[in-house]
Amino acid sequence: MRTPTGHAAVDARLERLADADHLAADGHIEVYEDVHRGLRSELTSLDARPAAVPGPASTPSHRPHDTHHDNRS
Repeated sequence: MRTPTGHAAVDARLERLADADHLAADGHIEVYEDVHRGLRSELTSLDARPAAVPGPASTPSHRPHDTHHDNRS
């Protein structure tokens, strides 16, 4: 049993590896090469997607210097 990666296309490629279980050893290479091509294609598509634009670092919602202290007695 394989642990899902959370990426449907990658999981489908990895499931394809199970096809080799039903083949003679000389048929494994075809399955492995097919899976390898598919995974390379998935990685290539990730490189082709635009990268997220980095934004400002998140700031905490409560900063000590933003608090107002009432010094009245």
